[in-house]
Amino acid sequence: MSDREQQWEEQTLRPALKRWPERAGSFKTASGLPVERLYTPEDLAELDYDTDLGYPGDYPFARGVQPTMYRGRLWTMRQYAGYGTAEESNRRYRYLLAQGQTGLSVAFDLPTQMGYDSDHELAMGEVGKVGVAIDSLRDMEVLLAEIPLEKVSTSMTINATAPILLALYIAVARKRGIDEKLLSGTVQNDVLKEYIARGTYIYPPGPSMRLAGDIITYCAENLPHWNPISISGYHIREAGSTAVQEIAFTMANAVAYVDEVRRRGIDVDDFAPRLAFFFNAHSDFFEEIAKFRAARRLWARIMKDRFAADSPQSMMLRFHTQTAGSSLTAQQPENNVVRVALQALSAVLGGTQSLHTNSLDEALALPTEQSARTALRTQQIIAYETGVASTIDPIAGSYYVESLTTTLEQEANHYLKEIDKLGGTLAAIEMQYQQNEIQDAAYRWQQEVDSGERVIVGVNRFQSKTTGHPDILSVDPGLQLEQRERLHQLRGERDGERVYSSLERLRNVAATESNLMPPIIEAVESLCTLGEISDALRGVFGTYNERGD
Repeated sequence: MSDREQQWEEQTLRPALKRWPERAGSFKTASGLPVERLYTPEDLAELDYDTDLGYPGDYPFARGVQPTMYRGRLWTMRQYAGYGTAEESNRRYRYLLAQGQTGLSVAFDLPTQMGYDSDHELAMGEVGKVGVAIDSLRDMEVLLAEIPLEKVSTSMTINATAPILLALYIAVARKRGIDEKLLSGTVQNDVLKEYIARGTYIYPPGPSMRLAGDIITYCAENLPHWNPISISGYHIREAGSTAVQEIAFTMANAVAYVDEVRRRGIDVDDFAPRLAFFFNAHSDFFEEIAKFRAARRLWARIMKDRFAADSPQSMMLRFHTQTAGSSLTAQQPENNVVRVALQALSAVLGGTQSLHTNSLDEALALPTEQSARTALRTQQIIAYETGVASTIDPIAGSYYVESLTTTLEQEANHYLKEIDKLGGTLAAIEMQYQQNEIQDAAYRWQQEVDSGERVIVGVNRFQSKTTGHPDILSVDPGLQLEQRERLHQLRGERDGERVYSSLERLRNVAATESNLMPPIIEAVESLCTLGEISDALRGVFGTYNERGD
């Protein structure tokens, strides 16, 4: 402590505390990291500007991956949407684009995510509920009708069936005569986090990693503007992790994917520049800003020191952000507008490349057009009215934020070292290491909420007797019948021999180590359904059941 700080404590602080004591309880971040009363230059004494911060667009990219950041181009406003049938979702996409959205983000229903056609018995009651139902190339053509694929960047949140959905997207472009090299967008393709946090896996981890690697390899050779994976911390955080765990487990998954592709003999600089990430923007404002900056710096160091990457583009952590769905409350849902605005602001101040803002009614149902528009307008107000996009990394130099950035990076590194000791990400997943850590963190959080130590406005404090809810969107149950009838019509009209031949070739290639993307593209072009393709791979790879303890 400096002489000046000691003098301040004795002469200014101590008398003030006698008159106005600080609030009861401990001061800590959402992750449980202690928050000091005051941060000063002494907290940054070991911070070296050139090696720990640097300039925007330069290693270690703590201040951003682009030299001009939002002064050059604003982040992509990519609202996540999809429900019901392809026609319903297509109308919502064109509506959002007309309202100023700058990129598409497609949500798929659970049967599509799990590799079941809409007429499968396990799809009953779930068709079109949490996203759009896609069974075949015909559905994909309807979904993307009147969308200029060569101009609009599309993100698809899909994992276990990611190769099939990407193949469908490519097939639509080919039918329109669009060179697939012009396509831009992202397929999530992060199946590891499904085993850790979300559960929409199909095959065992080994074959799943092969499929993820096949997509990355195919895109490196054929889709130069496509991000073949979006390594997701979002769902890890939604499952109840801390910010530290979100960084660490996401980085550990990324390391596993890089190892998988390098194992195929591909140089890291030939594919790493197109790796993308996906993070959560939660409610602890400064911790979230620091989290994004820490993740960017940590990834740069991993790529340089662990993988010996030479290209600066390989070291850049480019990420999409979505505000925290788990923070939204059904009680007093109008409060969610404020939560989302502050979360979105933290993502912008943290340097995100694209952003989805949740709608106020998502704790109750899928968003209505009006609530989706308000969510989009939230981004636009941040971009055009607040001034935060006028200078690069305006939060840099904050004693608190810089200290917290370093702490988050160090704590995440502790987790990475522990996962390495366990034998790597796949081994740790089999041991339930990440799952148990997240469950413990989620339990601690809920205990704090239940005890009132952690305040959730409108839930455990400042409750209201008002029980009214806004108008919510309901998916017409008749859409499932329409989807099933469309599927049956497809099966009656297509070339059965071509379907059989395509599925047989897919099974044969799956039994080898060859890339599966070409036979999957052939299968979707032959009008094989998503469920049929998934079943063919199930027959070769088997399915995965999580170990019960």
